[in-house]
Amino acid sequence: MVDKERVLKGLEHAVVTGRKDESTRFANRALREEIPALEAIDAGLIKGMMVVGDRYSAHKIFLPQVLLAADSMYAALDILLPHIPKEDAAKRLNIVIGVVEGDVHDIGKNIVKTMFTAAGFNVHDLGKDLPPEEFVNASKANNAQVVAMSTLMTPTMDSMKASVDALVEEGVRSQVKIIIGGAPTSQEFAEEIGADMHAVNAQDAVAKIRSLLTK
Repeated sequence: MVDKERVLKGLEHAVVTGRKDESTRFANRALREEIPALEAIDAGLIKGMMVVGDRYSAHKIFLPQVLLAADSMYAALDILLPHIPKEDAAKRLNIVIGVVEGDVHDIGKNIVKTMFTAAGFNVHDLGKDLPPEEFVNASKANNAQVVAMSTLMTPTMDSMKASVDALVEEGVRSQVKIIIGGAPTSQEFAEEIGADMHAVNAQDAVAKIRSLLTK
């Protein structure tokens, strides 16, 4: 039990400090100690990313530290994910995420993607400057339960509405929950365009997606 706690704490600390070498070392040690991969992810990596998210939201750390933490987490995930039993992997929520057409600002989207991954969701990152049909096609191809859209610019808010409309027109809307985010957006705007939720930051997005699992 002591070794197990040490490994989980090691994974958490490696993420918080952005130490990729440490995260991979502890990920491999978790497998050697026969700690279930899902437990190592949940009680180690995710716990670490939540600390990072809290510190970022409180402006105690900044983007470079978040990116280092994400690199550390992904390095360990590469080792652990192949060892998750198929039945557990199948239970993970499928999310497609991207920046709408006309907008190439993707830093915020990348942070949300990282936090979604840390929360244990299957995340399919579509990139940026995406026409509406990309969200439709990706939702169908990945059997998505959630579509996440972002924009940083007021002029491209119309693209967000067009993407929601496309999901409706192609018969996908009833199968997914839509969450939006970005500086010019709001819950009122989400309701106006037919989306389900608005998130003010990455932590809020994770909390709102998790709330879906309890309904």
